[in-house]
Amino acid sequence: MNRTPLLHGAVKTESYRLRADARLTEEPGGCLVLEQSRYRLRLPGLEAGRRALLLRMAENWLGDLQIAQLVTGLDSDSRLLQAQLLVRRLVLHSWLERRISLGTRALLDVVPRRIGAHSMPPRHRHGAGAAYRLSRFAVLRAEQSRMVVYSPLSTVGISCPEPRLTAVLARACGEPVGLGEVAGELGLDESTAELLLNELLSARLLLTPQEAEAETRTAPLALWSAEELWLHDRTRPERHAAPIGATDRFRDLPEPEPGITETVSGSARPSIALPEPGTAGLRDRPSDSLSAVMSRRRSVRRHDDTRPLTVAQLGEFLHRVQRFEPRGRDGGANGVRPYPGAGGLGELEVYALVSRCAGLRSGLYHYDSAHHRLTTVAAPGTETERMLSFARATATMPGPPQVLFVITARVGPLMRKYEGIPYALALKDAGILTAWMYLVATDMDLAPCALGAGDAASFAALTGLDPLAEPAIAEFTLGSRPTEAEEQS
Repeated sequence: MNRTPLLHGAVKTESYRLRADARLTEEPGGCLVLEQSRYRLRLPGLEAGRRALLLRMAENWLGDLQIAQLVTGLDSDSRLLQAQLLVRRLVLHSWLERRISLGTRALLDVVPRRIGAHSMPPRHRHGAGAAYRLSRFAVLRAEQSRMVVYSPLSTVGISCPEPRLTAVLARACGEPVGLGEVAGELGLDESTAELLLNELLSARLLLTPQEAEAETRTAPLALWSAEELWLHDRTRPERHAAPIGATDRFRDLPEPEPGITETVSGSARPSIALPEPGTAGLRDRPSDSLSAVMSRRRSVRRHDDTRPLTVAQLGEFLHRVQRFEPRGRDGGANGVRPYPGAGGLGELEVYALVSRCAGLRSGLYHYDSAHHRLTTVAAPGTETERMLSFARATATMPGPPQVLFVITARVGPLMRKYEGIPYALALKDAGILTAWMYLVATDMDLAPCALGAGDAASFAALTGLDPLAEPAIAEFTLGSRPTEAEEQS
């Protein structure tokens, strides 16, 4: 049933404007320049018509008739072909958005994600009698006061100036939609509905039954979750031209991030000084070569609770993997860790949930890496038991780990400096730290094991940390190593 009256006699048109994330500037000599993130296109030697055309498209939609009137009004008719070729070139290189309208009714905008030659997706066309499903990777989001639907598998998105277009996409989640459904929902003639279908198919938002089946049942697409594919897409500039890297876009925001030890540590919380490296019992044995340690490294999921990890061993381990050494005369927040990190920001923090450690009470602690001490965060209780139980199940351990490390990231410094990749950088840094933990634990003849997940909800409840400011992103267990026979039993 038609929801919107048909516009009899209305004409289908295409119009164009500069993509929303780009800008048009002018050099001192008069050359117009298109700029977007890391891309720049100089357009020298333009006559009045083409200059006016670009200036107008930088602010408003411009259709073919308006383009012709503008150019011929300022230049001769002979210049019109050059102007049309310029528009076509800018469309093909993804500098312009395209709008499809029926009369004065805007139906659909094609929003480019990438820039440059071959940046437009292959064209797909509706087949007679075909019906389509919505891609499971499609995401609808608000962007610059409009709704845009994207797929990480396409170099263009679709904006929905016609609200009923989103209803069509919602319907395609549960049942196949074809030409009749699109025409009926939007109140369009079939030729216009087919034009919209072609754009939705080319943007990989609507899929044939075979393509939809491949997304869920055929490798490699079936192996990807939507969240993981979107994270990969945003952090790798393959199908998009979004800003990425150290753009410092939030450098003018107030409230600078706290210093290196100002997470949950503070004067109001009791702290425990750890044995200083170099004292008796620490590093009283030579280390193996790196190649020897690497060859012996493996995950050990069983701990020897008859001789648990000692506070001296815990202190040595933490000092070797996470110590913070100030650099500079002020001795402030600038310094280095034992491992490399994004931008040298040292955003990772380590918390130790101690279940069994000789010389140290059970509970949750934060490692104050600048002063080599543990700050008490929480006593044993229901939440700590949940964390230990979760870790035990995740690692398939016979008992709770003697120490469960939770690695968090103070993501603010990364997000202030980097765009598009800060969370991915934190995960990479956590991977480096985890690998370093393995090597140090192996060298100390301890039992290490990295976990694939952790009880972030219980951790946030215990610490009171805002999960959006300092999320838990990795977990690692450590304990005393059993004999080889016990390890294999």
